[in-house]
Amino acid sequence: MDNFWPVKVLRVVSVFFLGAVCIGMYFYPGGNIHNPGQIGYSFTHNFLSDLGGYYSHSDEVNFIAGFFFNMAMLLFVAVGIAFLYVQKLFHEDVINRWLALVGALFFLVGTAFFAGVGLTPYDLYLDLHVFFAVNAFRLMVPASLLYLIVLVRSDVDNRFSMVTAAYLVCVVAYVIYQLQGGNPFDNPEEMVRQATIQKLVVIASVVSIFSLSFAFQKQIDILNAK
Repeated sequence: MDNFWPVKVLRVVSVFFLGAVCIGMYFYPGGNIHNPGQIGYSFTHNFLSDLGGYYSHSDEVNFIAGFFFNMAMLLFVAVGIAFLYVQKLFHEDVINRWLALVGALFFLVGTAFFAGVGLTPYDLYLDLHVFFAVNAFRLMVPASLLYLIVLVRSDVDNRFSMVTAAYLVCVVAYVIYQLQGGNPFDNPEEMVRQATIQKLVVIASVVSIFSLSFAFQKQIDILNAK
């Protein structure tokens, strides 16, 4: 069984995203929502979305960082499409097949929302940008939960289930924090908390997707061995 979509696409997009974000951070001109004079990019004082703005918060053209960040966000659509192929790997179990299909639909819409973040730079379409950014993570909750159940019920090694379970806990906690947290535009300390937590959750997201690619490769190996 071909592993292009279920394995290779997930790995390539994950690696490209991390590389694109690092490039974006390096070339980001500077500034944050409370301090336009800040030099360069700060892990704790800048949101990832700052990389995708047409202008930086220091009012400089942000072409290089914006190009790489927004391109990386757009590529997440490929991950959503990949999950439509992933669900076919579990066709031998009727329950798993349907759980994987519904989970794939959540992943598809969620990754489309991540792409929406790249298509709506915060300094041009703030309300729409926030809508996509907030709800993309919320859609990852049912998507990850369904695939966690699929992995637990399958013959794939449980270590991959543990990674997905850890990610699920992280993203649920992040969604709850989003609902209860303050406004980062009103409070610099809240900005630091949210900017830092956001990056940690994004790293967990990429690690989870990368880990799933190995789980799906194992499932392909199991199917090919039959």
